[in-house]
Amino acid sequence: MNHTVAKSILLTSLLLGSSNLTQAQTANPPKAQYEMDISTVTGFAGMTGGLGSAMSMMFGGKNKASHMLELRLGSRLAPTGGPASADHFPDAELKLGKSLPLVTPTPSASTAEPSSRMPQNFERPQGRLLLFWGCGAKAAPGQPVVIDFARVAAGQMPPDLFSTRVPVESRLTMANSKTYGSWPNQKSGKMPDSNASILGEHRVAGNYTPEMKFTLNQDFMGPLNAQSSSGIGGATNLNWNSVPAATGYYAWAIGGKITGEKMGDMVWWSSSMSRDFGAGLWDWLSPATVQRLIADKTVMPPSQTSCTIPAEVKAAAPQFMMGNLTAFGPEANFAYPPRPAKGVWNPEWTARARYRSTTSLLMGEGMGGLGDMSGNDQRQQPKKKPCKPSLIGAVLGKGC
Repeated sequence: MNHTVAKSILLTSLLLGSSNLTQAQTANPPKAQYEMDISTVTGFAGMTGGLGSAMSMMFGGKNKASHMLELRLGSRLAPTGGPASADHFPDAELKLGKSLPLVTPTPSASTAEPSSRMPQNFERPQGRLLLFWGCGAKAAPGQPVVIDFARVAAGQMPPDLFSTRVPVESRLTMANSKTYGSWPNQKSGKMPDSNASILGEHRVAGNYTPEMKFTLNQDFMGPLNAQSSSGIGGATNLNWNSVPAATGYYAWAIGGKITGEKMGDMVWWSSSMSRDFGAGLWDWLSPATVQRLIADKTVMPPSQTSCTIPAEVKAAAPQFMMGNLTAFGPEANFAYPPRPAKGVWNPEWTARARYRSTTSLLMGEGMGGLGDMSGNDQRQQPKKKPCKPSLIGAVLGKGC
């Protein structure tokens, strides 16, 4: 992997992934909380169907989607009768067996706090990140915003860089739970098949949680199929299918320019009509939050199925661009006992199931060594031609 490319991508992710966590407190906290993240994935993240399937999806082809599931159980109780043990018992239509074990992670050296000391041969990152935003053939005035990686590494953070209007919604972790279990894990981790269903009755039981029972009436969301095409004046058209149950859409694209054997400027574009690159937009957002963000044009409404990426974005990243599209979905919440009309609410447990559908694709004519990724590049190449850095190779761990 080209280290300059990898460092630029990593620094970009860290920059745009930073945000303050927000969590609303209501009534008294339950003894235990449960979370289910239910995803439908195509493109890069949906490579469980094989590289050929992923390549088809990345270039806008329709293909079998992958179903992804993540389960988290957090409790204020200590386990009784031995080590922590809990299981999720799903409906048979999920086709993952009788139960999914919720394993409590064991602290290890890999989970310890990282050292704050700088690596011995640390090379300060170079280059710039150009930020664009908004749907339209031309970028609005004031774009791009330029961020110098070297200055950021030196602690010179640009003012007003992060969105404060887009929250990163809280999730259960070992840090905020007395006892914690999750799935997938080292004991079990097979994901649901594309024909599996999450519908039906679900039960969670263990020695550090009250027994939970609830019924899901929303199945996995449908897959996103996105295509890109050249637009007027150098713009890029992005189109996708309407996904039932979607509450809103958000798109972003990242690209760059290679000069010789060096990575030049990195380019990041967001479909938001204002300069919002908050990490919550890459994550899970509740329907209420999505509605608020649609109102201020940060998120696209569920009726929208196209967006034009400004020509200036393609001009700044002429060789390659990787795009991502998220369809935020509904959310189901359960509690026992139910919230009373009056008085103090002391729930035994709460559970939340949230949904989304995502896809990713490659856009543009120059893919920077894409053929080498599959090992089946049939093009004639000079034997001693120097290797060129590739964003795609960097993402997949291949390249210079």
